[in-house]
Amino acid sequence: MKKVTRDAVKEFYARAAAQPQAALCCTESYNDEDTAHIPKEVLDISYGCGSPVALAGLKEGETVLDLGCGGGIDCFVASRKVGRSGMVIGVDMTDEMLERAKGALVDVARNLGYSNLVFKKGFLEEIPLDDSSVDVVLSNCVVNLSDDKPRVMSEVMRVLKDRGRFCISDIVAEKDVPEDMRADRTLWGECISGALREEEFLDVARKAGAYGLEIRSRSLYRVVEGIRFYSITLEGRKFVKGPECVYRGHYAIYNGPFRSVRDDDGHEYPAGVPVEICTDTLEKLTSPPYDRFFTIVDAEREEPVGCAPSDTAGGGCC
Repeated sequence: MKKVTRDAVKEFYARAAAQPQAALCCTESYNDEDTAHIPKEVLDISYGCGSPVALAGLKEGETVLDLGCGGGIDCFVASRKVGRSGMVIGVDMTDEMLERAKGALVDVARNLGYSNLVFKKGFLEEIPLDDSSVDVVLSNCVVNLSDDKPRVMSEVMRVLKDRGRFCISDIVAEKDVPEDMRADRTLWGECISGALREEEFLDVARKAGAYGLEIRSRSLYRVVEGIRFYSITLEGRKFVKGPECVYRGHYAIYNGPFRSVRDDDGHEYPAGVPVEICTDTLEKLTSPPYDRFFTIVDAEREEPVGCAPSDTAGGGCC
């Protein structure tokens, strides 16, 4: 099945590289400033369902992977955002798309005044990069094209550095896609047949080890045979735990607005109640996206108000 799916997708996007498919393009997701340095022929084959590169908060000097880069538009936008000291790597399995992307490299480098891009051939399920080698993974309407999404997300987490993040725009379905639609090669290429339900997609990411999952955007994509398909952009993080769980007198106070929340490791945080945390949890809660919701108290420097160690809730090991 995997080879059949890959062959169908490769054939579909080989044709789309040669002849632009207006119905698949989403250049309205990009502003003119972000694309001013990009040749028109790249914009014409910009296929996607969102704008992960705009939402990822890319910083100067970061190393970025665009997984399923196609003609390279998100790579070229990212290239400008990470600057001369950064690095952008585009990976795609379709030769025709890679040829179009590589063909635009000279013009993009000349327009920017520097070159920080490389394109590689590879599969989503077998990313041709070393472990812990990139700061950010982007992907725009590509994960749904794989029939082994757990493997894809495991690979994403493998190549991310500790504290790295991914920002993935993709298609999800309101309910399970019927088998007859899943067997349709054209609908595979159109990002319909391989769509998961949203809760399934998030579950796959969590099982791969992702933390801090946030839906950054959601909009209706298409309605096919009465089923609504949505474009979402999902952001998540990688946190590598230390060799042991150590408590050093730190407490986390959840600031609301909910009565309580539970994190990905099962710790419960009632609003306003100091909860003893270990060093691993300290690292997470003082990093995005958690840091804006918690106040951290160091008991050695400041006694938690209205709380003794014996009164704390949820002080279990990570």
